Amino acid sequence: MESKYIVRQPIKDASSRIIGYEILYHGENQAYGGEQPKNSNDFAVADTVYNVLTQNVEKIFKGTLHFMTFTTTLLMKKAPRLFEKEGLVIQIDDSVIIHPLAMHFVQMYKKEGYRIAVDEFQFAPRYLSLIGEIDYIKLNFKSLSDLTLHNVVEIAHSMGKQCIATGIDDEALYQKACNMSVDALEGSYVARRLATKAHTSGYLQSSFFRLMVAVTRENPDIEEIEQIVSMDATLTYGLLRVANSAYFAAYNRVANVRQAVMTLGLKQLKQWVYLLSASNAENQIDEASEEFLKLSFMRATFCSELMSYAKNMPISRSDAYLMGMFSTLNYLIDAPMEEILAGVPLIDEIKSALLTQEGRCGALYSLVLSYERADWVQINNLSETLGIPTNLLTSVYFTCMDMVDTTWKQLTCPEPSQQEAVPQA
Repeated sequence: MESKYIVRQPIKDASSRIIGYEILYHGENQAYGGEQPKNSNDFAVADTVYNVLTQNVEKIFKGTLHFMTFTTTLLMKKAPRLFEKEGLVIQIDDSVIIHPLAMHFVQMYKKEGYRIAVDEFQFAPRYLSLIGEIDYIKLNFKSLSDLTLHNVVEIAHSMGKQCIATGIDDEALYQKACNMSVDALEGSYVARRLATKAHTSGYLQSSFFRLMVAVTRENPDIEEIEQIVSMDATLTYGLLRVANSAYFAAYNRVANVRQAVMTLGLKQLKQWVYLLSASNAENQIDEASEEFLKLSFMRATFCSELMSYAKNMPISRSDAYLMGMFSTLNYLIDAPMEEILAGVPLIDEIKSALLTQEGRCGALYSLVLSYERADWVQINNLSETLGIPTNLLTSVYFTCMDMVDTTWKQLTCPEPSQQEAVPQA
């Protein structure tokens, strides 16, 4: 069966705050979004993409701005109307700009209130003539000269347009883009670059890691969990605060760890315990911590869900969850991953996967990273190695993304009605 994938990659400002995501999609051996092939079968790709989008529209667009490349055929199929205009940026490239009928549709969508971005912007008359319709100008910092980049950014800013630097794959390009005062950046280096180390080594105490292992066992021991949490003031406070939060609408105040565990249930506790460890006295999380925690949740959930399809795996789903969760520990503290994992109670297969991406566990971890990077070739190769049907990956990916987004929202943004349901202490 032909592979069909959709991936979303972050677009960040100079402070590494995510301002939106670009949707990259692949089907019928063609990739759209990012670097696109020449002379591709637009009709075949459009049908593939349209069908996948209609099946995942509720999961793809949630809570932020999304940039999506629309081919001429997709514009004619009125694909942008699948999405709310407030969350969509219609992205076009040269194949649309030189097509007179396509530009008619672009102008129509602009009048309807959609925002427009031009990918691979060039200093040419056909691009400059569209400047009035454009909201975002995307510049490839790997292919354009410094003089051209400087001139386009200066002109764009003088006309109130925002510039997004693309192709930012290393530190040098990142610094060059920042020095030119672009509004946002995108690329493999941007995707993996976190704003700062999220926390300090004070959070890496043994009780935290023992709790992570305890709640993700196949058959968690409630007494073990209670004992571990009760020995750590930070974990106890965080757990009790969540158990008494508006989301659970408890009518009786939870006063001890055992009650808190039973109130949350093991499923929610497994997903949220990492977040609990990072909560401060005001239960506020800064942007660096939020990005780190959500990336950890996503990798953990994706690794765990893929275990339902991977063949001959030497680990359990809970082990896979820990592998994804611990994959970003090098952003948690300023120390090499080897040093960090030396003191963490993980099985050897997981440690090897995280350090060297070896074995079948390493292949699973590599598949998750490849999907983040939209590395289509590696996705196919690793899926075949693991025996995972490629036609399931997009559905699993967006199901996991939806689970992570929902969990985060439930914990950090409880509904007003739920807040009202909690009796006053």
